Amino acid sequence: MVADNAMVLNFFGLPWKAAIIDSAISNTLLLLACLLVMNTLRYYLPRGKQYINIFSICLFLTIIWLLLAKLLLRIALNHYPGYADLLHHSLSIRFSIAFLLLGCVTMISILWYNQQEQKEMNERKIDAEKLAKEAELFKLRQQLQPHFLFNSLNSINALIGSRPEEARKMVQQLSDFLRGTIKKEETQWVTLQEELQYLQLYLDIEKVRFGNRLATEIEVDENIKQLKLPALILQPIVENAIKFGLYDTTGNTVIRLFATKEGDNLVIKVLNPFDPETSSPKQGTGFGLKSVQRRLYLLFARTDLLTTHGKENIFTTIVKIPQVQ
Repeated sequence: MVADNAMVLNFFGLPWKAAIIDSAISNTLLLLACLLVMNTLRYYLPRGKQYINIFSICLFLTIIWLLLAKLLLRIALNHYPGYADLLHHSLSIRFSIAFLLLGCVTMISILWYNQQEQKEMNERKIDAEKLAKEAELFKLRQQLQPHFLFNSLNSINALIGSRPEEARKMVQQLSDFLRGTIKKEETQWVTLQEELQYLQLYLDIEKVRFGNRLATEIEVDENIKQLKLPALILQPIVENAIKFGLYDTTGNTVIRLFATKEGDNLVIKVLNPFDPETSSPKQGTGFGLKSVQRRLYLLFARTDLLTTHGKENIFTTIVKIPQVQ
């Protein structure tokens, strides 16, 4: 811009040296005015009718720039013949160009800082939503444990008098289970193999509680054991199956778990018997399954990842875990 300004002045008869000095002084002052505007808008962005104030500031700065530039140019270049007349006749053009440039810089700065402010607001919103989601996920996991813990402690209390060895064994298993719970809450994702190991601790405790009435069958393809799933998601599903499989039926109960990969999903099916005369499949959708469904929604924003259905005397829970790349 300095070079263009100097070329224009030289075209109107001003010597190159004078044209360069004029251009350097004018544009340096104009640059300082632009920097002042940019720095001001960095900390003060107009809202609504405040844009009129920005227009007034641009006009005021242009006038100050013109007066100061006129003063300095006269001091530096007034000894050149004809320069005073050239300066006087070019004041209106200089004013218009300076005001237009300051206005453009102002609008670009406003758009830029507004965009940055919006970006920061979106980031804060995303961070807040993430914290809220993590807090809700943690709350859901925490809500599942007291119910199971109370049942286990009651079972231990019942076993202490009649079967102290089994009571001690159950205390140790409960300790291992809770220790695993604390460790797994530190991470969001685990492999299927890790989740099944944790689930086995839970089943060992339940088998002490229910004795020979409870049996489990787990069938998992070896090549999918490294697939990922949310930590602690199988235990409430199996607990739900045990609850409605044992409480609503008589005799021995077999809980079956199958895990396969279908497309990009890890698909886990849990089957438990139920008595159609005393229980409805809808009873199988208690807090445990609702909490799992809520967790899956928070993680994947989908409501179709957990389904249940009852056929004849078998209740089936199906959960799909998309494999995030």
